[in-house]
Amino acid sequence: MKITTFAAIYIGSYEVSLRIFEISANRKIRSIDYVRSHVELGRDAFNKGTIGYELVEELCQILKEFRSIMDGYRVDDYKAYAGSVFRNVSNELFILDQIRLRTRIDVIVLSNSEHRLMDYKSLAVLPKFEKMIQKGAAIVNVGGGSMQITLFRKGAAITTQHIELGIMRIREKLSKIENLVSHYETQIQELIDKELEIFKRIYLQGREIKYVILLGDYIGEMTKGFSKKEEDGTIETERFIKLLNKWNKKSTEEISVELNLTNEHDPLIIPSVVLYKRLTEELGAKYIWVPGVNISDGIVCDYAEKNRMIHFEHDFEADVLAAARNLAERYHGYSSHTEAVLDMTVAIFDAMKKVHGMGKRERLLLQVAAILHDCGRYVSLVNQSECSYQIIMASEIIGMTHLEREMAASTVKYNSQPLQPYSSVSDKMSQADYMVVSKLTAMLKVANAMDRSHRQKFKNVKAVLRERELMITVESAESIVLEKGLFSAYANSFEEIFSVKPRIKEKKVFQ
Repeated sequence: MKITTFAAIYIGSYEVSLRIFEISANRKIRSIDYVRSHVELGRDAFNKGTIGYELVEELCQILKEFRSIMDGYRVDDYKAYAGSVFRNVSNELFILDQIRLRTRIDVIVLSNSEHRLMDYKSLAVLPKFEKMIQKGAAIVNVGGGSMQITLFRKGAAITTQHIELGIMRIREKLSKIENLVSHYETQIQELIDKELEIFKRIYLQGREIKYVILLGDYIGEMTKGFSKKEEDGTIETERFIKLLNKWNKKSTEEISVELNLTNEHDPLIIPSVVLYKRLTEELGAKYIWVPGVNISDGIVCDYAEKNRMIHFEHDFEADVLAAARNLAERYHGYSSHTEAVLDMTVAIFDAMKKVHGMGKRERLLLQVAAILHDCGRYVSLVNQSECSYQIIMASEIIGMTHLEREMAASTVKYNSQPLQPYSSVSDKMSQADYMVVSKLTAMLKVANAMDRSHRQKFKNVKAVLRERELMITVESAESIVLEKGLFSAYANSFEEIFSVKPRIKEKKVFQ
């Protein structure tokens, strides 16, 4: 039986970790070693916007040791990632170059979207997860620099929000006043409450959450003492909050001893206790669940999926579409017109398979663009396309990478604006990605023109490719003079890109 030995390296705000896994042919993943080293990169990153050479030296030394461990295990492959701690510094490229030259390790800096998708995948392989999100759940992922809250309803992700309020960032923000105030934890709570109040007001109104799924450092140690858990492994939130309230009155040393931490003076423990306490109180779920997975599990799951070693039962595409619909509804951009355009774009995409050379992922991006193409009208009727672009880029959609969001947003933008030359977007995407955007835009324009009156005059739309013509057959009981007139203008740009002429074939329906 073939076994792949894989190493996952993650560089965080205050810790660097190496985890060795075995991935077997029967799709089982087993952790065989876990090494963690404390290095406070966030101390410089969040205060100075750059990481000093002493910390870079310490980081490289740790990664050299990791390389030796990997060589000892004779790993078949590895992935090394860094999180927000590198996204916040001006000397990122120089650090990455030093690491590559001195340790032979190539580190990739994850965008927040990519990071959260990996976290999500570490949960999606767990059987309990699917049952919980069907009943209403929130995944709360607490890191050193930030946290992410993702809400689920009826099994699909409806929104995900990134909040720059992590354990180490809180500590660094308040480090100057820590010794000047008698109730340090009160200052932490005030800082946290400001952000949580905004989130709760915008995203939690009228939404019931049964489970809060907690990921992050210290949370595993905090919940170890709960011997009598529910049958599904959850803990009653009320019991958890009572424990945190007790710790809220204790010193760092006392909490560290109770949690059996190696550092009895850990400066991050008080911010952790206050943050988890306020999160569980404000989200108002009946139960919390601590699955015990972290970013290393997400890295190996992502690797195994991409190399077809495992298969997820969870439908990540359904999450993307549900999140896009919720975003469109928030900006009053989802309507019967949106549904009509969505159906027509999908029909055109499927009919053009032999010509466009794109796959399932590009089809999903087109669906997202169709769903969100009108959201900018909420901000401006004149600059709708630009506003739609900005809304999409400012709103994370779990399951999509930053680049994919850029491609969908650009498709929406050029739906109403002339397609710009590649040189104007070369800093955002590759030439191949630009070609995908061009093709998706051409399809969206044609579909949008077919319902320009927003009255859904076309019924039973069917698209068939016949040699160099795309025959779109429609049924209508109304005059479609407007749609035909606008269609011809967009048909020309479609023909330029695909060398295929789209035509409307009307079947009159008499009512």
